[in-house]
Amino acid sequence: MSLPDMKLAHMGITVKNLAVMEDFYKRVLGFKASDRGIARGTPLVFLTREAADHHQIVLQQSRTTDESTINQISFQMSAIADLRVIRDVLVAERVKELRLVDHGVAWSVYCHDPEGNRLEFFVDSPFYVQQPMIQDLNLDQSENDVIESTRKRFADDPTFCTLAEWRSRFDELQV
Repeated sequence: MSLPDMKLAHMGITVKNLAVMEDFYKRVLGFKASDRGIARGTPLVFLTREAADHHQIVLQQSRTTDESTINQISFQMSAIADLRVIRDVLVAERVKELRLVDHGVAWSVYCHDPEGNRLEFFVDSPFYVQQPMIQDLNLDQSENDVIESTRKRFADDPTFCTLAEWRSRFDELQV
């Protein structure tokens, strides 16, 4: 079985001091905060330099040691069908902690590499909803049903809109 095309898309980094790290990435490297919130009890901020990407870096304040600060390595894929292929490859490989997630802005397959580093394989959705958002994803549905399930799941959220609408407001973002 050959693997589908994929590219490295964004990176999550665990940090000790979120304010200092956010300031550096924004002030020194020109990133903009696109969202912020709490996930699994820890504060985080999503950063990007381009309206085409909701986030390129996620900083999460949960680092307590001098060990590796890599939270996840993410690979963007082209289609929901590609997520099914990578899911099946990972299942066959018996990877640890396989999890399928609907983020509203993307559909993701998570797992860990042999040394425990978290990997994400994802496809952007045509929607935006404030992050972080973590819901179960059913990849056994048709592509249209996956899209419609996401639309229905988040339609009542006041931040929900199309990705095109979110991108049109990118320059005014203040999170």
